[in-house]
Amino acid sequence: MAIGLTWPNLPDLQAMTDYRPRIPLRIYSEDKVLLAEYGEERRNVMRFNEIPDVMKLAVLAAEDDNFYKHNGVDWSGVGRAVLANITSGAKAQGASTITMQVARNFYLSSEKSFIRKFYELLLTYKIEDTLTKDQILELYLNQIYLGHRAYGFAAAARTYFGVPLSKVSIAQAAILAGVPKAPSRFNPKTNLKRAIERQHYVLGRMLKLNYISQAQYDEAMNEKIQVKSRDNNAAETQFALHGQYVSELARQLMYNIYKDNVYGRGLNVYTTVNSKDQEIAYKAVRDGILTYTRRKPYPGPAAQLELPSGLEQNQEKMEEFLDKVKTDYPDSNDLHTYLVLSASPSKVVAIRDAGHPIELTGTSLNNAKRALVAKPSTKRHIMRGSVIYLQKVKDSWTIINMPEVEGAFVALDPTDGAIKSMIGGFDFNRGDFNRVTQAWRQPGSTFKPFIYAAGLERGLTPETNISDQPFYLSAAKTGSKPWTPKNYGNSYTYSQTLRQGLYKSKNMISIRILEAVGPDFATEFIERFGFDPARHPPKGAYLTMALGAGSVTPLQMASAYAVFANGGYRVNPYIINYVTDPNGTVLMKSQPVKAGDEANRAIDPRTAYIMDDLLRGVARNGTAARTQATLKRPDIGGKTGTTNQSFDAWFAGYTPKMVGVAWLGFDQPRSLGDRETGGGAAMPIWLDYMASVLPSIPVTKQGPLPQGLVKAGDNFYYTEFPAGQAIANLGVGGSGYAPGTEETGAAKPAAQGSGDAIGKLIESFNPLGGPPIRF
Repeated sequence: MAIGLTWPNLPDLQAMTDYRPRIPLRIYSEDKVLLAEYGEERRNVMRFNEIPDVMKLAVLAAEDDNFYKHNGVDWSGVGRAVLANITSGAKAQGASTITMQVARNFYLSSEKSFIRKFYELLLTYKIEDTLTKDQILELYLNQIYLGHRAYGFAAAARTYFGVPLSKVSIAQAAILAGVPKAPSRFNPKTNLKRAIERQHYVLGRMLKLNYISQAQYDEAMNEKIQVKSRDNNAAETQFALHGQYVSELARQLMYNIYKDNVYGRGLNVYTTVNSKDQEIAYKAVRDGILTYTRRKPYPGPAAQLELPSGLEQNQEKMEEFLDKVKTDYPDSNDLHTYLVLSASPSKVVAIRDAGHPIELTGTSLNNAKRALVAKPSTKRHIMRGSVIYLQKVKDSWTIINMPEVEGAFVALDPTDGAIKSMIGGFDFNRGDFNRVTQAWRQPGSTFKPFIYAAGLERGLTPETNISDQPFYLSAAKTGSKPWTPKNYGNSYTYSQTLRQGLYKSKNMISIRILEAVGPDFATEFIERFGFDPARHPPKGAYLTMALGAGSVTPLQMASAYAVFANGGYRVNPYIINYVTDPNGTVLMKSQPVKAGDEANRAIDPRTAYIMDDLLRGVARNGTAARTQATLKRPDIGGKTGTTNQSFDAWFAGYTPKMVGVAWLGFDQPRSLGDRETGGGAAMPIWLDYMASVLPSIPVTKQGPLPQGLVKAGDNFYYTEFPAGQAIANLGVGGSGYAPGTEETGAAKPAAQGSGDAIGKLIESFNPLGGPPIRF
């Protein structure tokens, strides 16, 4: 009667026959390397024939070796469980087969009651009657919860070992097969010791059932289990960490489209980022930050703890103490946390794992000499109980502090804006703030090329002679304090050509070009490159724009330099290439704007050509000469940038096929220190990256002169303003300035060579069409 009343009310098996699990959102690189997955459940669904036999056999040995013999219920096992429960007087033991567990996972709770067990038995028979044994086992292997948000053995293999299920060894399979008994207690991340004990039981069962040979058993028992962690050096694990800035940005973009529904749909997002380039960028940023950190005074240990005397003699207590230290002060990749046991000016004894102290002497102490004294008395001194970080350099440990300075790097393809690599900080695990996209910083001299380009479009030439004398604006003129900008090193000449002004990054030249261009045109012009005028100085103080006093992000700067690299076209940076559903059907595909489409033109092609020539000159003979000298290729252009008091260090450089921007600075702006410049602090990051990436990219020769542009010697002329009519001088010829000589500041510009005033000359020239342009 009970069966007759219950059977018609059993749930339909559609959830099993039409199995659609909650599969997480997955982010991949361009070359299909998994970067990250987002969702409450980590899951990889595999077909039965894709699951390795060793995993199937390990599960059968651990859970249900009679699976292919019984009809869903192992009555001998039920009898043993009933006897045990009667004897104990409690419902302490079950006799669940794999089919029963599938029934419970899909439809029932884990409540231990006889009523629930009765439903489970009936549902088990219904499943066995509907599905084949292989189908049931496939569902189990994909559906079972295995701890740490991993559902199914494929996800668990990646979660615990960082390998695909197809690559697991017998020893690893036995570890995984032991987890279902108690996922919270038997998973290797939570308790490796208990997981190995359970593994030994599974291996013993596999041997007894002749699933493996004695030799395989012995090899598996002796295999050392390496659990995936932040310290693991496996390539897949490390890249997953290094791709976090990329994957988090992609996740945010997907969330904006799907909202909360984005998690669990099984969407696969393929980004534009190349995994190898991303790894190179990560190392370049990290090395740049650590190099800067080493040349600054050691600030002292990360913390000073009260370490009881003799605690290291009790290994168990010491291990507990060290576990808390490593939790509170986690590693950062190759920077490892250590606890100091003793310290003197000549030797430091530190420990990371109980029973394994190390001694640091000689050159290992060089970086921290100022913190090693005979009688330590302050928190800046290293002493017993100090928490320090060690890094292995050339097979020797050295003391180094966790960097306070931050950095960022982004590289993109200037032909369409595809982002190829992006590192938004030293360590994503210290905070997910992405400095590539979120840090608004002053660009300093990296902004000057846009001012120079504006000057070219207003009639200047590379050989226009411009006053390099000091510039002055009084308080009456500024409305607040006098403005007396300076050249770097306080060095001045009578005048410089526009070309040499850019090569030498002369502030006075930039200021006079911007003054000649005027605020209205300058504001409109920088907007063509993607800059936000609202984040740059207003008209009343617009001249400070010439020194990079506005705010930009590294990504914005990379996109802007792409205009110089690609011949004058505005391309929008993008990071998602295409998106598929779990079946591989393409749901979305990017359609980026591309260089070459005249609808995307930002500046006159002649201006782009001249600026490319000038910036290649900067990389050959100017402040960025180290780039061409190091990389030995003529198609590099770029510009260094250092802001006032060295708050920000920049380098923006490119070839026609790759743009890269590096930045270094403190999140809370403060000086990087005396003599810290973009060329010394940021350029090495760019060089490290390009030295690895550019060899696979052919050198691109500069193309033919655009129509309407004439070259004469080192100079270029627009056909509208040939030699003899172009602007030859700006602020020179008796009209240069010395501080305090004029309230207006710069010289009254005069066009020499043609005899016409610059206002009249420029009034007739508008390279983009439309009404005449006036000053």
